[in-house]
Amino acid sequence: MVAFPHEFIPPGTQFHTLPSPFPMKRGGVLHGARVAYETWGTLAPGKDNALLILTGLSPDAHAASSAADPTPGWWENMVGPGKPIDTDRWFVVCVNSLGSCKGSTGPASVDPSTGQPYRLAFPELSVEDIGDAAAEVVRGLGIGQLACVVGNSMGGMVALALLLRHPGIARAHINISGSARALPFSIAVRSLQREAIRLDPNWNNGEYDDATYPESGMRIARKLGVITYRSALEWDGRFGRVRLDEAIPVAGAGEEDPFGLEFQVESYLEGHARRFVRRYDPNCYLYLSRSMDWFDLAEYAGGDVLAGLAKIKVERALAIGASTDILFPVQQQQEVAEGLGRGGAQTQFLGMDSPQGHDAFLVDFDRFGPAVRGFLDGLM
Repeated sequence: MVAFPHEFIPPGTQFHTLPSPFPMKRGGVLHGARVAYETWGTLAPGKDNALLILTGLSPDAHAASSAADPTPGWWENMVGPGKPIDTDRWFVVCVNSLGSCKGSTGPASVDPSTGQPYRLAFPELSVEDIGDAAAEVVRGLGIGQLACVVGNSMGGMVALALLLRHPGIARAHINISGSARALPFSIAVRSLQREAIRLDPNWNNGEYDDATYPESGMRIARKLGVITYRSALEWDGRFGRVRLDEAIPVAGAGEEDPFGLEFQVESYLEGHARRFVRRYDPNCYLYLSRSMDWFDLAEYAGGDVLAGLAKIKVERALAIGASTDILFPVQQQQEVAEGLGRGGAQTQFLGMDSPQGHDAFLVDFDRFGPAVRGFLDGLM
């Protein structure tokens, strides 16, 4: 059994130690903190072929297989030799977010001042902190300027923060299903997810362990997330109203559950949630989730999000989204393209007619792959 809090670190992970102290945007500092990352490809002599990938909330740095870790990565179909992000041409770096439990310092990590896990003593985490930590990894690798920074979902937010706070760190940007600020719907969903975790008695104000892990809260939080990651169109086409052969008790409800799972869609959500719950630390989930709600580039420009985006200076940018995305609506990627364009970038916006919703960039490679490849080809 895994002891909690716990970090889950892929075997090919490398680490960069952050400057100590490392200041956090909302106050507090970290000492001896680190960021986990992986790399693919070869850095050119001029160090001008580096590309940085910033992830969503839950992925680790293992975006693709490698000699160090041959298991498939979470973006296996996009990153590798001859793939849209071609590692025969690009030196690719993927970082695990500060605050995560996948190798980077976060609430599940040991606080060097106490010798115990940080838990809720971890400083308040912002998207900007995650971007600042990623910038330190780039500089630690001796890269003066990235050819491109690619951000997916939450990583799209982190990329914008990185570009704003570290001018000149990248020539170009691809924002995939990301945004410049959190909107009320996504804030509301994430608020419910956090509430489900915190109201689980086993959460115990963050003081859980392997015997008292808040499993019910994490299951419900994950189910809420998965529902918003896909579209109603896909749920209908994939499951319809197909029933199970017999009802299945909900986890923790006992064998005589009178309101058990009756439909295939319920069973799918339950299975997905059970696979996730003990593979992610609840406190890390809370911190990263809240960081997205706080993010708003408008705060850097007197309340005007487009003016905030215009403060970012890149040569070229591509913003991509799915028309069925309800979590990061496609209008937000259009807003990113418009704002970066006002800042002088040559921008392109692509609203994909993909049925998969927010997770389309993880599965709809026939649409997203050519768009990314075409943009990157134009940078060489």
